[in-house]
Amino acid sequence: MLRGMRKASSNWLGKTIMAVVMGVLIVSFGIWGIADIFKGFGQSTFAKVGGTEISAEQFRQIYTDRLQQLGRQFGRPLTPDQARAFGIDRQVLQQTLAEAALDEEARRMGLNQSDAEVLRTIYNDPNFKGLNGQFDPQRFQSVIRNFGYTEGRYIAEQRRVGLRRQIAGTISSGIEPTKSMVEALTRFQNEQRSIDYVTLGAAQAGTIDPPSPEALAAYFEDHKVQFRAPEYRKIAFVAITPEEIGKWETVSDEDAKKVFEERKDRLSTPEKREVSQIVFPDAGEAQAARARITSGTSFDDIAKERKLNPADVNLGLVAKSAILDPAVGDAAFALPAGEVSQPIQGRFGVALVKVGKIEPGVTPSYEALAQQVKNEIATERARAKVAELRDKMEDERGGGSSVIDAAQKLKLTAVTIDAIDRSGRLPNGQVASNIPRGLDVVSQAFNSDVGVDNDPIQFNNGYVWYDVLGITPSRERTLDEVRDQVEAKWREDQISAKLRAKATEMVQKLDSGAKLADEATAAGVKVETAANFRREATLPNVPAGVIAAAFRTAKDGDGQTSAAGGSQWVVFRVTDVTVPPVDFASNEVKQLSEALRRSLSDEQVAQYVAKIETDIGVTVNQAAFAQVTGANN
Repeated sequence: MLRGMRKASSNWLGKTIMAVVMGVLIVSFGIWGIADIFKGFGQSTFAKVGGTEISAEQFRQIYTDRLQQLGRQFGRPLTPDQARAFGIDRQVLQQTLAEAALDEEARRMGLNQSDAEVLRTIYNDPNFKGLNGQFDPQRFQSVIRNFGYTEGRYIAEQRRVGLRRQIAGTISSGIEPTKSMVEALTRFQNEQRSIDYVTLGAAQAGTIDPPSPEALAAYFEDHKVQFRAPEYRKIAFVAITPEEIGKWETVSDEDAKKVFEERKDRLSTPEKREVSQIVFPDAGEAQAARARITSGTSFDDIAKERKLNPADVNLGLVAKSAILDPAVGDAAFALPAGEVSQPIQGRFGVALVKVGKIEPGVTPSYEALAQQVKNEIATERARAKVAELRDKMEDERGGGSSVIDAAQKLKLTAVTIDAIDRSGRLPNGQVASNIPRGLDVVSQAFNSDVGVDNDPIQFNNGYVWYDVLGITPSRERTLDEVRDQVEAKWREDQISAKLRAKATEMVQKLDSGAKLADEATAAGVKVETAANFRREATLPNVPAGVIAAAFRTAKDGDGQTSAAGGSQWVVFRVTDVTVPPVDFASNEVKQLSEALRRSLSDEQVAQYVAKIETDIGVTVNQAAFAQVTGANN
């Protein structure tokens, strides 16, 4: 609809009509209740934390960013239903409210953080360091741009993060776990057990006669929901990404050499210098300090007198472009090695700059970087092609073309999937293989409808357009459609029930004094052993449920548990329980103590934040929360 409105308003007649329409809308707001925006929650307000108001769009961006991060970790996007099932929606909500509460507390306490301290934190962030281990301005810009930040917005956000850390650090300062707590947890984690066990399978269940038609029909009626056909959707999509287009780009040596000459400075390794600086509040103090340095006082001694840490003084071995303050950079790269500058009026005060080691720059040959340059050119051309095709695709879509028709006109390949469910599976149960990894087109399609003009999905620095072509509603299947599946499930349940009864009988005999070896021989199975394993152990051929059950059973006690979804049952006896002594000097115990300390600190900070939220008041627009997280779909 929005695309149609844009197209309609592209000429003088359309603009006139749209002006009349918008005028009517404005008048209607005045008649039907624009005052509602100023009381309670406006439609754009998500939450209020004290005096801080969080908009729905702010939370939407935070929530979307978090889901995308998790999707990259999992290797596939999370659907809104999956995110709610994992509790991610509540976690992100709590984190957002907690951060706003700490920001309010920082303002109430009058806390602030200097620009120099914020920049020092950014310089030391390993995410922004290049291959040489030093701060890389280009990497910095690339990383923050990928997360949707401008430089100014990122610096402001890091200042807020720094203030939150100051408060949290003060609240949790001095918290240490007690010796008895560390000892108890160490014993719990290091406890070891050994078991003898047997595994009962289908052979021990005996003969399972086929069910009668009446029994199968009754079983199907009781379990009909398990065999229900899911909703399927027919979808079509087309992807335009630099990776796909770049594969077909051919770059000549002539073009590459021309670009190499244009970018030689960027492709070269720049000169680097070991730079140190001391910032003074005014030129007088700076000049006096330089006079003392000239008279024999060392640069480092001046820094110590001013109670500066080495990290506050040393910028490291850096290129000129890595120094954020241009005045400091100009001075540092004009000095000879070992010299101290005159006082320099910089961005954050008056500075004295000292230069140590100097590494000359290196200019590589074209032959050494030919392939790199060609790859860059191909990628740039592909990006330009993506932008061009995006505009053409939007024009076709705006003109009413379907995704398939638009793709044909632009000589692009559209993918059509005749039937796919919410989990991305086809009717045969297989995962659709023609959807690119990481592309969240299925959940998007299930949030749309047939005939809807959907906005494109951003994917891999490109775009994906999709249409929902048809919907097959979820329905109950008849017994004839799934008879084989029903009979197979009935048989599995019968086997599981018989194995459970046999395992229970075996445990009762063991408790009465029978030997596991004798019972194993009678059942036609072999006694196996698992020795000296911990709670978190992963053992070959030993299901995790058996390990958990063994730690719930006393020494010389017997137990049973299901495995392989009930198609196997394991009967075991705990033969040994060992609790190693606690060595407080070991690295393991030290690491455990540190983990406990962090946990206690987190709990203390959480209680503090909860108290702040109680004092200043927190309200959440539940309707907006449901809308952003997809709970009302």
